[in-house]
Amino acid sequence: MPVKKTKSAEQEKLTITSEERARKCTELAFDKKAYDIRALDISKISSIADYLVIISGNSDRQNQAIADSIRIGLKKYGKINDIEGANEGKWIVMDYGDVLVHIFHDEMRRRYDLDGLWSLAPKLELPKAISEARKESDF
Repeated sequence: MPVKKTKSAEQEKLTITSEERARKCTELAFDKKAYDIRALDISKISSIADYLVIISGNSDRQNQAIADSIRIGLKKYGKINDIEGANEGKWIVMDYGDVLVHIFHDEMRRRYDLDGLWSLAPKLELPKAISEARKESDF
């Protein structure tokens, strides 16, 4: 992944493409044992973002840890625009402008069915370990 460097007045920031940001989000989530990880290319069907990343976690604390991992891991590429639901941890939404990240409890993910809502969006091909990660009790 080629990374471009741009200089700002205060410090040097690295830039990445929206696809690279979406991939990085999936990797950082997987590192925190997230599962049912999907990255959808919504750029041709919506103007809200280029990619939608949908992630599941087992608990409020795990979801918060996943969000923290993504926020810290992407910090060198610029600040997050907004984050909602981090205190509760049931459904956390992270807005990077070009990438939206949704971190869910299973029940919330089933209830709001973003996977079904965005079913026309092509899936970004992810490494096998990430795309096949499932909840431990599902084994």
